[in-house]
Amino acid sequence: MGSSRQMTWPEIRQNDEYRGRWVALDNCTYDQKTAQPIAGSVVDVDDDLVELCTRIRQGDLHHCAILFCEEEIAPVSTRFRHTS
Repeated sequence: MGSSRQMTWPEIRQNDEYRGRWVALDNCTYDQKTAQPIAGSVVDVDDDLVELCTRIRQGDLHHCAILFCEEEIAPVSTRFRHTS
């Protein structure tokens, strides 16, 4: 199981242990505009969503948010070509 320390979503995304995996968060703080979790305590993590959900259900943690921690996407450079 993961740590119980409250972490922000950007902190979680930067952590190599979580990147590219499914992350279960408990005690979440949600963005008021998007209703997406912005922070929480990592309670479990797995490459396989089904395995993670099974453990969460067996652990009686019914109020977890489960999110996929995507790889950081490099900013896209946009170039404008001036045409006359």
